[in-house]
Amino acid sequence: MHTVTRLSPEAFRDSLTELAHLLAEVVAEGSSLGFRAPFDPHAAEAWWRTRQPAVDDGSLAVWTARGPAGVTGTVSLALEGKPNGRHRAEVLKLMVHRAARGQGLARRLLATAEEAAARAGATLLLLDTETGSAADRLYPAAGWTRYGVVPDYAADPSGALRDCSFYYKQLR
Repeated sequence: MHTVTRLSPEAFRDSLTELAHLLAEVVAEGSSLGFRAPFDPHAAEAWWRTRQPAVDDGSLAVWTARGPAGVTGTVSLALEGKPNGRHRAEVLKLMVHRAARGQGLARRLLATAEEAAARAGATLLLLDTETGSAADRLYPAAGWTRYGVVPDYAADPSGALRDCSFYYKQLR
């Protein structure tokens, strides 16, 4: 069983190494999360550290899923700070360790972010993912609507350009 917890700023700081290992491993497996290979845990930890100010000020919420082996998944929610966009938020960096896949953990993390967004007053959520990926199948099944595909939007870890699907979900 996995425990999903929103990280306080201190807990986020304490989890950087585990988050870095998860991110580096998922990128090494080919997931398009914005990074190119080689991408080691040191580079991943440096990237996570850049998120600390947003976690500190509450504009970025980060959850981890923990199991017996430590952090097995994560998802983030970025709240919009612009006055005309405070009704929306963006789901970011949903990832699950390969050993924990197929157990509904990604769906649970996604639902956790959605519930937190609703509690924060967001009524519109946005996200993007590589077209044809496992996540691209998850989001429609979880009630998200694809509103477009952009060809060659981003390079995957190996450098190959991939299409990207953009989704939204209206919260009631």
